[in-house]
Amino acid sequence: MPDALATPPSVTNSALPATALILTGGGARAAYQIGVLETIADLRKEVGAMDQGNPFPIIGGTSAGALNAAALACGCDDFDATVRMLANVWRNFHANQVYRADHISMLRSGATWLTLLSLGWLLAKWRRIRPRSLLDNRPLGELLKQLVPLERLPELIRQGHLQALAVTASSYSSGEHITFFEGDKRLMPWVRSQRRSVRDKITHAHLLASSAIPFVFPATGLHIDGELAFFGDGSMRQSAPIAPAIHLGAERVLVVGAGRIHEPKNNSLPNNNGHYPTLAQIAGHALSNIFLDALSVDVERIRRINQTLRLVPQELRSASNLRPIDLLLISPSQRLDTIAARHIDELPPAVRNVLGGVGVSSHAEDEKGAALASYLLFEQGYTRELMALGQADAMRQRDEICKFFGWTDPKPQTKIVVATVTPGLDRRRDPLRLR
Repeated sequence: MPDALATPPSVTNSALPATALILTGGGARAAYQIGVLETIADLRKEVGAMDQGNPFPIIGGTSAGALNAAALACGCDDFDATVRMLANVWRNFHANQVYRADHISMLRSGATWLTLLSLGWLLAKWRRIRPRSLLDNRPLGELLKQLVPLERLPELIRQGHLQALAVTASSYSSGEHITFFEGDKRLMPWVRSQRRSVRDKITHAHLLASSAIPFVFPATGLHIDGELAFFGDGSMRQSAPIAPAIHLGAERVLVVGAGRIHEPKNNSLPNNNGHYPTLAQIAGHALSNIFLDALSVDVERIRRINQTLRLVPQELRSASNLRPIDLLLISPSQRLDTIAARHIDELPPAVRNVLGGVGVSSHAEDEKGAALASYLLFEQGYTRELMALGQADAMRQRDEICKFFGWTDPKPQTKIVVATVTPGLDRRRDPLRLR
């Protein structure tokens, strides 16, 4: 059972409970998150809650979710306008805004990897080839400079618009999972087994490190404890993705995932007929393990702790300084790799050719390999479909969203049973104790 910890007191001046937003990882899948946030922005306007200011004084993110989180934090004094700006970016995305997708760049990076796969490391040693990644993500660094003005954070924190921004990354140097945070000076760092936090000035390098999908994007160097260490995607070795929000003072947490919490078996897909899985299938399976499984385990763990807490007499709970936390989870109701399969032909030709070499194609019989592409499809056809799904899923949980924020819904829905809700997993507000 996870370690329990008292919820830190809120450091905000608002009479409202401190609310956190946690955005998980998943590369291009993070477009789904913006669709959800668009619906929340629309509901805020509809229920007349625009004067409540930033709805998420605590914002945390991992991988591509860290990019969305940082952009929201930097524009938290005008939440609605910032969400619209992000929606415009994601609706008009092209892969070349994230990584170099021309044939020359792919020859320098992707072809090198394919050479190593086909001819072995002996040739690499002979030629002194030391590839850092499949793709070159320098365009993403330039995009972040335009869209994420991190220099605004100290003033936003001072003015009370923001309590904290947290960005997670995984250290290749030490093996630790690190949550870097910038926030109110009264917030204290925390340490847990194989994971800890570091108060730091968040930079674009932190965002690149958090979103560096292993093998796909290069690791990023960050100075920590006076030494240079190299970091990759924060979803790696992430055992408790919700915990940073609680450590930073959240009393309620909205988590927006980038994949189904429990992927059902898709009987519509052809099996391998006894054939060995392609490299794309294996890579997609590995990435799903990195990006999706930790959140699923954390939610289930929270549920078990909640059940245990309900057995504790109220007078004993009241005598402690432990407090309940409201948890609302919104995650895709459809398989995103299935959606990705419909858009593989939109990938830049050079990228499509490289991925085709490991088994990614738009043919129905190769759909199992689409999971790998689902993380790299920064193309507007795919991102727009994910955003539309995010909007639809959030609308299905409209009542839960309004209850979570304490809004009075002028158009209350009749109870809707969503077929995609996992049996035994309550998506509604759920009290919990910090692990």
